[in-house]
Amino acid sequence: MARTTFSGPVKTNTAFWLNPITFANLPTAAAANEGYMYYVSDALKASETTGNGTGNVVFSDGSNWIRVDNGATAAA
Repeated sequence: MARTTFSGPVKTNTAFWLNPITFANLPTAAAANEGYMYYVSDALKASETTGNGTGNVVFSDGSNWIRVDNGATAAA
């Protein structure tokens, strides 16, 4: 997959698609993937506390995968 850098806001007239992945296949968060976003199909949502989650969008802050719903570290 190609990596593209933008200098301004990203706008779309239709949809923005995030590559779905499972938590087990999520790469380790690191400086090299800071800012990357994924839809993790089994990540927990804020209302879920145990077991496999039902999906959430996460981003790398350079050291952790962060859930976009509440800013907590992502977990499955």
